[in-house]
Amino acid sequence: MTFALPTAFSIRNVVIQPPLVLAPMAGVTDSAFRGLIKRLGGVGLIVTEFISVEGLTRGNLKTHKMMKFTDAERPISIQFFGVDPKRMADAAEVAQEAGADIVDVNCGCPAKKVVGRGAGSSLLRDLPHLAVILREMRRRITIPLTIKIRTGWDDNSIVAVEVGKLAEDCGVEAIAIHGRTRMQGYSGFANWDIIAQVKQAVSIPVIGCGDVRQPADAIRRFRETGVDGVMIGRGAMANPWIFRQTAEAMRGETPYRPTLYDKRDVLLEYFDLMLAECPTETAAMGKVKQLCAQFTKGLPGGAIFRTQVFHAQTRTELTERIADYFTRMGEREAAGEWLPEPEEALDEVPACAHV
Repeated sequence: MTFALPTAFSIRNVVIQPPLVLAPMAGVTDSAFRGLIKRLGGVGLIVTEFISVEGLTRGNLKTHKMMKFTDAERPISIQFFGVDPKRMADAAEVAQEAGADIVDVNCGCPAKKVVGRGAGSSLLRDLPHLAVILREMRRRITIPLTIKIRTGWDDNSIVAVEVGKLAEDCGVEAIAIHGRTRMQGYSGFANWDIIAQVKQAVSIPVIGCGDVRQPADAIRRFRETGVDGVMIGRGAMANPWIFRQTAEAMRGETPYRPTLYDKRDVLLEYFDLMLAECPTETAAMGKVKQLCAQFTKGLPGGAIFRTQVFHAQTRTELTERIADYFTRMGEREAAGEWLPEPEEALDEVPACAHV
């Protein structure tokens, strides 16, 4: 018996096609990065970096700016974190009025500054309060409401199935699960067995997340767990083509392999986008330096390049270093010299991957 890989799924009237989702990542998934991922193709749903409901409902201009998006990013989900039910609902209304397709609740962030306020993963330790938040948000908006969680606080308090059932009872219309506990942070491995258990326990769409770094990872998770969608986060920083590659592999096609010239051009495009979006040139440079580090892991001379990039002081200097390094490496690649991939090598995907 063969398992047909999904081509799409829906969160009520919002069609997610392909069934691949860009994970929310603080300091990463701003509008420029989201737009870049969307342009490269293969992503079915974009999620914003998490937004503080305290900042939004108190009129913080920086927080309001984080909620802005373009039509090219649709369908888009705006994710909030907070602990006060009224403010969470107020923020959800603001997102709905701004034209968001979906509102998402962050119940998974492991950062101390977030859980210290009782938000993020901390909500997994107070399910009655989480239920109050979800019901109030559901009451106040008409667009789909979703949540993103971890498997639990620690190995002794795995609550993913319980939270999934609670969320569905509260009117939540999809759940994304990162297969680690809060105490794991990003260490160890994601437990997709728990994600599979949630899929069996609820009737709403389930999106799995964790350790998806190449197309074969996503295909394996679809087959092993039956999830409706797969969410990719850190893997997209090292390889923003991963959504296109995965969608192609799921259709039984050969995944696209970007050249080093492609990587150079994407970095320079991202730099231009950040210069237009960030308040200062320095802030834009910081964002690009972060992506440069991800792009060059494992490449010859990558460590030296990263040091040079880190010390670049001006827009011109940073642009020249990016162009010089990737052009030189691209020439070696074009000449037939073997170069390791900066992201994990793409596993060969069988021709029958689409069945």
